[in-house]
Amino acid sequence: MSTQDGFTPDPSFVIDFTAYDDLDDPGKRWSTWLSVEPSCRGPEPRPDWLVTSQGAVDTDLGILKTGKEADVFLLERADPHDPERAVVMAAKRYRGEEHRTFHRSTAYREGRRMRNTRDTRALARKSAHGRAVAAGQWAWAEWEALVRFHGLGVPVPYPVQIDGTEILMEWVTVDGETAPRLAQARPEPALLESYYDQLRDALALMAQQGVVHGDLSPYNILAAGERLVVIDLPQVVDLVANPAGMDFLLRDCTNVCTWFRARGLAVDEQDLFGELMAHAF
Repeated sequence: MSTQDGFTPDPSFVIDFTAYDDLDDPGKRWSTWLSVEPSCRGPEPRPDWLVTSQGAVDTDLGILKTGKEADVFLLERADPHDPERAVVMAAKRYRGEEHRTFHRSTAYREGRRMRNTRDTRALARKSAHGRAVAAGQWAWAEWEALVRFHGLGVPVPYPVQIDGTEILMEWVTVDGETAPRLAQARPEPALLESYYDQLRDALALMAQQGVVHGDLSPYNILAAGERLVVIDLPQVVDLVANPAGMDFLLRDCTNVCTWFRARGLAVDEQDLFGELMAHAF
C-alpha cells in the first residue's frame, strides 16, 4: 500500500479494520466477555469451543427451564465475521429477591462470609440494595462453586463467565439436545452402576474439600450419555462451618440412594454417608 505522494508506511503500523453494525435487535447484545473482570471469566485451560472475540454477538434463543431462584436460557455467542465458531451456552439468570420462591436460603447461608460489611447490613435490612445483594450473592456462590469444582475434577458444566446475576456456562447436551435429568433416565444395569460410581466419586471429591452440594437429587444431575454432570450449585454448604452441614450431606445421600435403589441397585444412604464422612475427616 502507498499514499499519493509515494510514501509506503511500515507494515507493522498497518491494521485491518472491519466495521460492525450497531445492534437494533432487543434479543441481541455485544459479547460481554471482555467487559467483565478477569476473575469473572472461566478458568484456564479454556475449551476450544469458547468464543472470546470482542466482535461477537450474544443472541437469546429462548428459555430452557425455570427454577426456584433463577431461570436458564439458551444463548448463542458468535462473531458475524466468523460464524462457523458459534457456540450455544446456558445462561442462568438469578431473579431479584422479590421474584424468587426459594425460601430456605438462611439455612444454606450459615457459615458463609459476605464480601463486605455494607452488603451484610443491607441484606439484614432487606433494603432494595439488600435484595440486589441477595440475588448477586446466590449467583456468585454458584460461580465460585463451579470454578472450584471444575478445578477439582468434579463433573460440572464449564463455567464461562459471570456478569452480575447472570452466569454463562457450558450447555450439556446429548446428540445436540439438552441432556436429560437423571430422574428421566432409564439406564441399563451396567450403566446404572457406573452412574452410581461416578456420583459417589464426585461426592467424595466435595467431601474432601469440606463442602456439600446441599440440594442434590436426581433432578439436578444430568445424564449426558455415559457420564453424569452435577448442576445447580448456589446452595453449596460448608460441612463444618454450617451447623446443619452433616444433615445436608445425609439428605443428599438419601435422595440419590433412594433413586438408585428404586432402579434395582443395592445401595444404602447410611453406608454412603459413612464413606463420605471418612473422606471429610
